[in-house]
Amino acid sequence: MTKSASANSGLTTQLHPNEFDRKRIERALEARQRYRYVAPCVVAIEDGYRIESPCCSRNVDAEGGIIDVALIEYHAPLKTWHLYRKDHVQAEWILESSYGRLHEALDKLKEDPDRLFWQ
Repeated sequence: MTKSASANSGLTTQLHPNEFDRKRIERALEARQRYRYVAPCVVAIEDGYRIESPCCSRNVDAEGGIIDVALIEYHAPLKTWHLYRKDHVQAEWILESSYGRLHEALDKLKEDPDRLFWQ
């Protein structure tokens, strides 16, 4: 788990996930291009955030259940954000791209012209 040391107390604080960035991701998703009528959920995970949403297209889950949409992880040593998409057939996460800033990853996720995330 990525940690940064507190100079005064010797305690460590976790960089990600944090409530500020989780809310930031939620707000950014409101401006997405696809499936704007569903309410995705941003779940805090170790070193990042998982986005899940009801499957309205029924392409992944014929019954419209909750599916994984994207995974956003912060890699402290490189100071980069990694954006993953879910391969639902293989049930694995695939690195889509890396960014220096969170908003760049969110822009890719919101636009999604190739329907890699919002299936």
